[in-house]
Amino acid sequence: MSDTFVSAAWLGDGLDDPDVRVVDVRDAWEYDGIGHVPGAVSIPFDEFRSGTGDEGMLPCVDRWAQLLSEAGIDERDEIVAYDDEHGVFAARFLVTAELYGHDPERLHVLDGDYSSWSREHETAREAADVDPTDYEPGEPANSPLVDFEGVRDRLGGDAVIVDTRDPEEYAAGHLPGAVNLDWLELVDPDTRGLRPRAESETTLRERGITPDREVLLYCNTARRISHTYLVLRHLGYEDVLFYEGSLTEWEERSGEIVAE
Repeated sequence: MSDTFVSAAWLGDGLDDPDVRVVDVRDAWEYDGIGHVPGAVSIPFDEFRSGTGDEGMLPCVDRWAQLLSEAGIDERDEIVAYDDEHGVFAARFLVTAELYGHDPERLHVLDGDYSSWSREHETAREAADVDPTDYEPGEPANSPLVDFEGVRDRLGGDAVIVDTRDPEEYAAGHLPGAVNLDWLELVDPDTRGLRPRAESETTLRERGITPDREVLLYCNTARRISHTYLVLRHLGYEDVLFYEGSLTEWEERSGEIVAE
């Protein structure tokens, strides 16, 4: 199973597969009070974002191992994550999993977020009954991460540097030479899922973001680039770099910023 974005129908067919684990990253009250995909475990976004003592934006490795172990997730499982924000928080969960060594071919976003499931499928209120595991994070086979120096060295070079924030944020200040691609431009506002492939490819091509180029993504705190990173991978882009520190680190280290 290699599709990064999967439909509610795909998920419905996979719910009986013991190797498919579904993760709800919405707030705990939404999981309990609004309902969730049957069998889904709750790992709210605040539980896996960085905290005191963590390095950068990622949760510390011990915290990540604890969360996935308590959720009954094994390193070999297929993981489908969802939220109710067009997939951006789910994407952040999945990119974190990839950066901690989970096979990216086994990581999936529910396309169209929770609403795509709740419109046509049964929902549950009771918490999933899971058996804890001993999840062991590892290292990714091919890390997409690039650090401050790596970004600085690419300024003015052949790589296309992509700012995935909204146009107002971009205009207020961005990396030199960066092009603006609001992550929501690749999302259909009606379905809350991905826009048709041809439309997304046209949008990307118009910004010079093509599969033959090295693409370097940043935002403020690496949340929005998580979604764009997965979309590009879904579209077959192979050379995509992920600036985990994003503007938070860039500005802390006095990286150059230009405004328009």
